[in-house]
Amino acid sequence: MSDRVSYVYAVVREADGLEEAVAGLSGAAGAPVRLRPLTGGDGLSLAVSSVPSEDFREEALKRHLEDLRWLEAVARAHHGVIEELSALTTVLPLRLATVYLDDERATNALDAQSEVLAQRLSHLAAHVEWGVKIYVEPSAAPASQPAEPAGSEDVSPGRAYLRTRRAQRTVRDTAHRSARTAAERIEETGRRYAADRARHRVQQGELATAPGENVLNDAYLVPRDRAEEFRDEVSRAADGLDGVRVELTGPWAPYSFATPPGTADPAGADDPVGTDDRVGVADPDSTGTGDPLGSTARSNTPAGTERGTEP
Repeated sequence: MSDRVSYVYAVVREADGLEEAVAGLSGAAGAPVRLRPLTGGDGLSLAVSSVPSEDFREEALKRHLEDLRWLEAVARAHHGVIEELSALTTVLPLRLATVYLDDERATNALDAQSEVLAQRLSHLAAHVEWGVKIYVEPSAAPASQPAEPAGSEDVSPGRAYLRTRRAQRTVRDTAHRSARTAAERIEETGRRYAADRARHRVQQGELATAPGENVLNDAYLVPRDRAEEFRDEVSRAADGLDGVRVELTGPWAPYSFATPPGTADPAGADDPVGTDDRVGVADPDSTGTGDPLGSTARSNTPAGTERGTEP
């Protein structure tokens, strides 16, 4: 049994200078990145590394999914490779830790999808992804209450509590209405500039990385030559709105658009990991081996590059 397996980062189109750029690139586990041509034509190649099987075979991947430091290191390397490639050519990112037993099996598996891959790359050409989040941040304290009329009796603790709660609800409801207004502005901007939109789950609990309540978490596929206009308009979406913050990230490689709109991951929860030529997929949201074209990221921001943790 080989002590190496093949880690595939992305499918890319041939481009001038790509071979030279990849020659100096390191990826997961510090392994060199290389290009492996697909045989289906269209000038497509896989970006791949040979990584230690002791860390990336099926059982090891299952174990490492519980190790957040290991997972973050792999995510940083994975997305670092994709960002480097996307500066030179159109990139179709694959899911985090898409691993095959060897290059031949990886090539055979993805050659079978070469027509779909070529179509997706054509759709993504000359486009970048922008992530847009809306946060509701109502004031921690309600607006000041009018003074009690002279001579009035002291307000009981119960009445004071209820009045404070009503004021807090008013502030919160106002902020949510403002968030809806900001969302409508962003959607209108998207209709004018974006070629596609992907809606992601809002970030709550352990996924929340910023203050406030995340009420919108979208990604937009924007032509490169319209990106500046899109960015400027979205950044103004919360102007004049109290208790609302818009966070714009990008431009990224098109992580959220690797799968055609409306295409579900064909793997079910009962698909055993590693029963085909793949070793397994270490996607935290995955329930089976699935399609390597499934969404790469848990949110519209690439894994390991949330605010405050950018490399």
